[in-house]
Amino acid sequence: MTETGEGIAARLSGQLGGFTLDVAFTAPSQGVTALFGPSGCGKTTILRCIAGLQRLAGRLTVGTEVWQDERRFLPAHRRGAAYVFQEASLFPHLDVRGNLDFGRRRLPASRQPTARLDELVVLLGLEPLLPRRPQALSGGERQRVSLARALLAEPRLLLLDEPLSALDQDAKDEILSYLERLHAQLRIPAILVTHDRTEVERLADRVVVLRAGHVVGSGAIAEVLADPVLPFAARQGAASVLRATVVGHEAADGLAVLDLAGHRILLASPELPVGAALRLRVRSADVSLTLAPSQDTTILNVIPATIGRILPAGLAELDVALRLADGQHLAGRITRRSARLLALTEGQPVHAQMKGVSLSGAVEGM
Repeated sequence: MTETGEGIAARLSGQLGGFTLDVAFTAPSQGVTALFGPSGCGKTTILRCIAGLQRLAGRLTVGTEVWQDERRFLPAHRRGAAYVFQEASLFPHLDVRGNLDFGRRRLPASRQPTARLDELVVLLGLEPLLPRRPQALSGGERQRVSLARALLAEPRLLLLDEPLSALDQDAKDEILSYLERLHAQLRIPAILVTHDRTEVERLADRVVVLRAGHVVGSGAIAEVLADPVLPFAARQGAASVLRATVVGHEAADGLAVLDLAGHRILLASPELPVGAALRLRVRSADVSLTLAPSQDTTILNVIPATIGRILPAGLAELDVALRLADGQHLAGRITRRSARLLALTEGQPVHAQMKGVSLSGAVEGM
């Protein structure tokens, strides 16, 4: 049942009532891949097929194993996938510690992960919750316990089916910070089903965009967010996600010095350690373009870029997809008037001015 290859490769198709699903995508062997799209586009069906809870035609490989093809179908209990549902499904008669112990008991005695339990209790902030029953927990607290219990089973794959959709905004914000910390330390692949753009921006490494049962785009998070053809760049409040590394500090001004695509930028976060890998968020509305770097400006961060695509965004504006020197993608939104006055064209070198740069996600190395 082995086959060379890494990560996850899925090709699934079938008819579900009046709905047709026909998708093919890949996901890496580590990190979070988001299945993104509106309700009813097939996201949860795909997740259930990966878990072995539903069967459609096609082929599914995870690492070197074939989980499904035209002759084989590995049952759910042999797949080693942990599934976290929209509503936390904890045992009401057990306290939090008892629910976590259930996850540990799914392993052979020789693999009881005592250190892993302690690590997850700290990482997900569960210590004060251990003696409490599920009925005494908030929605966000229950989902944190569900995540820990799933991970204690040492799964090969973590499946997250809109785990924040049943929570109010405060609870979402709270658990997102825990998920970001978990993401920074996760050493297995995770597939996240969501229709929330904020969750994609903060958690995903790769995105598969779905519409009406079909894949309409996929790729690394920065590439997908900056693509003006896909639904992220075109919306109000759109943002790009970039990778950077801390290389120094300017303590007198309370700034960290970062390396982004081989160029120096500044971030108001002086406590960041040198060498830390960062995930940055830059709103499209905070990106402006110049043909040459300006000397007299309050904008501190200016980086060379090349215009990839220019697409209309309403009557007065344009979405511009930019490519940085290291291949990362940055999205900007400018007026049609500005584009005309500067005679901007696809393939043209420009300088991108970033008025606002913020951290997105946990800091690796802290």
